[in-house]
Amino acid sequence: MSLLGRAEADDSDKIVINFNQNFTSLAVGLTTGYSLYSLGNIDTSLERIYTNDGEPIKLIERLFESSLVAVVTATSPRKLKVCHFKRQSEICNYSYSNTILAIKLNRDRLVVCLEESLYIHNIQDMKVVHTIRDTPTNPSGLCALSSSSDHCYLAYPGSVASGEVQIFDAINLQAKTMIEAHNSSLYAIAFNSSGTQIATASEKGTVIRVFSTIDGKKLYEFRRGMKRCVKIASLSFSTCSDYLVCSSNTETVHIFKLDKASMEPETSKSPDDWSGYFSLISQTARSYLPTQVTDVFTQGRAFASVVLPEANVKRICAITTIQKSLRLLIASMDGHLYVYSIAPVEGGECQLVKKHNLRTAESLPISVRDPHSGGPKTPSPPSSGQNDGPVLKGDDSP
Repeated sequence: MSLLGRAEADDSDKIVINFNQNFTSLAVGLTTGYSLYSLGNIDTSLERIYTNDGEPIKLIERLFESSLVAVVTATSPRKLKVCHFKRQSEICNYSYSNTILAIKLNRDRLVVCLEESLYIHNIQDMKVVHTIRDTPTNPSGLCALSSSSDHCYLAYPGSVASGEVQIFDAINLQAKTMIEAHNSSLYAIAFNSSGTQIATASEKGTVIRVFSTIDGKKLYEFRRGMKRCVKIASLSFSTCSDYLVCSSNTETVHIFKLDKASMEPETSKSPDDWSGYFSLISQTARSYLPTQVTDVFTQGRAFASVVLPEANVKRICAITTIQKSLRLLIASMDGHLYVYSIAPVEGGECQLVKKHNLRTAESLPISVRDPHSGGPKTPSPPSSGQNDGPVLKGDDSP
């Protein structure tokens, strides 16, 4: 998921940030081109592996650790460029009749999202293998593509009015399932690394749900908060699929733990001790309460969190293991990358390890009075057009 800078900011401040599929690399797009960074030594340094000086970037996505990069520039928002950055060459480009809102990559497919259509390309030769037309109007380009080849699924909103998620098999080119995830409109979606689970959030942003992509069954439900509705900026599973991280337009980043034991049915738990009896009594009491009330009892709470000093700053997050340590990475539209340690057993407030400047690739010192290092702080195809599909230019294979 990429981020643009504040709408009210000067053009020189606009930034696009995107992790690759397994969180080993970060792409940063500016008005002067883009840079790619390696995250292998992120605890100590931010290694810039490539810089392209060129046009202002609107969208950018790198294919894992390969040399393949898909780019859409702000000056040509209807044109997709596929490049080999090590050779500094353009492999091909496609032109569409409408603005490209999102691009997604995995080892088998490249997906281009327009407002009312989705184009699926074969990654080997970049040919269009399928087009999903007349999708519900999707002005934000909300979609997700699983990084797995075994479960290569594409997800996108199935309705404008409600939170339906349509899951499409991008290999066999057929609809997989439809999930009624929320009552209100869908706002964020993300697959886990195996493609077997999908996380969803609605425009209200208070409840996060996780479903099985195989049968559409709800597996987990988490409550981000109760006091206010928020706009979810990003959802992301950890590489091990044990955690789910959520950022929003508030100052707090929430981490939820996907506890496999919580998926066991209540009836399978034996009431042979006090905890068993308490669980049985609680279950019985909930059966007499309204659904809205019982949901509050069953929804999980955040396992860990980070409170940043400023709200209304868009951020994307990732949880991965770096040099055998669990890390939370927060890439912010203000041009910084934060690295936090996560206590895998006790959770709680994450601790800041490093802060990097994405515009200069400098590692910034962490002051003992830095608000990031302590506990919680008070926040100071197209539906119409002449072209029926993309127009290809270039004949090199990727």
